[in-house]
Amino acid sequence: MRTGNGAGTAGGTAVAPTEIERALSAAVAGGEADAVVELLARTRLYVLGARLHADIPGWTAPLPAIRDEASGRSCVPVLTQGMLPPWHPEWVFREVSLGELARLWPYDVRRLAVNHGTPYAAMVDARPKRLKAWARADELSGGARRGVLLTDVGGPLHGPLAHGLALGAHLAVTNGLIWNRLGAAYEDYATDRARLRSPWGIPHRAEYRDRLASLMKNQLVGRVQEAVLRTRHTLAHRLGRTPTHEEWSDAVARAFAARDAEDRAAADRALRHVTRYEERFQADGVLAPEGRVDTLAAFDLGRAVNVVRLALGARYVDPQEAEQDVLRLGGLARAAYSSWADFSLGYLMARVVHRAEDDGPEAAEPTYRQSLDEHRVLVQDPTSPYRNIAWS
Repeated sequence: MRTGNGAGTAGGTAVAPTEIERALSAAVAGGEADAVVELLARTRLYVLGARLHADIPGWTAPLPAIRDEASGRSCVPVLTQGMLPPWHPEWVFREVSLGELARLWPYDVRRLAVNHGTPYAAMVDARPKRLKAWARADELSGGARRGVLLTDVGGPLHGPLAHGLALGAHLAVTNGLIWNRLGAAYEDYATDRARLRSPWGIPHRAEYRDRLASLMKNQLVGRVQEAVLRTRHTLAHRLGRTPTHEEWSDAVARAFAARDAEDRAAADRALRHVTRYEERFQADGVLAPEGRVDTLAAFDLGRAVNVVRLALGARYVDPQEAEQDVLRLGGLARAAYSSWADFSLGYLMARVVHRAEDDGPEAAEPTYRQSLDEHRVLVQDPTSPYRNIAWS
């Protein structure tokens, strides 16, 4: 069950919320100070702040300090991602790197308290010489790890809410964020608000509701690309089999005959891109030889879950409203797809087709490789929600 600090319990024994806290506990137990610092350099760290201050333009709160009762010394408290407390309307969090902590460190404080007062705590030496080691570790690490699947063992793991949250797992893996949490932050308060403003154009709650409604109706994924796929799906239903490329191409030409030249050209490009990437999927073993992608709805639905989580982090909604939005998105996904693999391939296809449309197939290659790796993590990792949550 969930405790106040984000930990879980099993048979009376504390269970680390994520692999981050498990790794930190192991590093502390090993007694190697450098190993702890290297781990923290690859970890998202958070400091608590008041929303009242965070909303002041240009405001950067000083690092907080508390008194450690055991040693009697002052220390700066930070939390790892898995230890963030439940959502509160007025208390928000700022993400800080180990390098930033080294630069901003108060001159009269000598300890960094990670997850202070929890079973996953680390008290780290912060004397001036050690701060230099923090900065070096931060430079070498390249920042917090990305491309990893993080699960909160105290969060939803089964059932409709977990199903809905798992729709957003692609972006969670991309950014190295916990996939199954509606909580205090998605990334952090300032970043969540900034990401809503750009690229989503959401500066306030009313615009959030409008944009989420558009995503739920699949209005942002690309009307031409979706129409090209719908044309093949309709033809396949009529023929009782997957159409040949020539049959599909002819059907698209007829469907777009009355459209303007720009739409016809866009349809031709979409058909080429979809064909190209379906062949790539088949060659890479993630799509059956006769398989196909029938809709790109997964891209809007998956992104919508992350928009909900961003809006929760930005304090545009509360957890109850966010939960209802996620549940609605889960129902829409089940109506559009028949399995997690189909959903994931729809998401992957939309991502690479849009990149190819914008920048060309060569520029889309890194996006393809990254997206394929994330797809494989989600459909193959034994701990993935796509392996542990029933689709229907």
